[in-house]
Amino acid sequence: MTSEAFAAGGYRYIPGVFQYSAGVAAADGYMIERAMFRRPVPLRAGFDRIRAHLTAAGRPPAAFCACELRSPAPMSEPEFRAFNELYVGVLRDWGIVTDGGNPVARSNVCPEIAPPPEPSFHAFSYTVPAGGSAPSFVIAGSGEVPEGKDNYRDHIVRPGDTSAAGLRAKADYVLAEMERRMAAFGHGWTETTAVQAYTVHDLHPFLADALVARGAAAHGLTWQFCRPPVAGLDYEMDCRGVGVERVV
Repeated sequence: MTSEAFAAGGYRYIPGVFQYSAGVAAADGYMIERAMFRRPVPLRAGFDRIRAHLTAAGRPPAAFCACELRSPAPMSEPEFRAFNELYVGVLRDWGIVTDGGNPVARSNVCPEIAPPPEPSFHAFSYTVPAGGSAPSFVIAGSGEVPEGKDNYRDHIVRPGDTSAAGLRAKADYVLAEMERRMAAFGHGWTETTAVQAYTVHDLHPFLADALVARGAAAHGLTWQFCRPPVAGLDYEMDCRGVGVERVV
């Protein structure tokens, strides 16, 4: 994997699929900050609040570099495509997405209990000018399936297998994908400040040797009781290394 510059936003990104990049890292002279909403904010209102937050911080819309969404329930592949078209449409309006691709990283998961009634923002990240050289990156969420294929269904790791062995195989794939994405920016687990796992299945059988021993839980692991956004997927992760996090 290689990264490309998005100079207007002050960051680099790993090209991915049309709906999101695989991850972002601050360019020289910038750092990434993360802001979490106290409660999920519906998509359209969330975009408005994000833009207002950026304006108040003296940053352009292009500084928006990553987000975390919460959706009501896993979607079929056609439903997921339709949702992504709507989401990306706003990024086109902001001048972020062009024919050259989408630089914004994203996670989108579905709470199993008390989900939002419509797709909503949970958190977002953006760049600000800063000195220093501390790692500053956000890796997009990945489930147990390669991106960029004709469909998800035919490429899921151990489809339908939620046994301990099946979940371990899914987790191994996703952990390796996280490592590939971080390596594209020259980073690894030791530089993360937060790591999330999203699944409704039991992590404990492989927590110690698959995650902790690998270094993926150096600062603990946040297990969110959520499903990935596409029906048929069972396990997702994302991670980040940022110096400033706030609640708005």
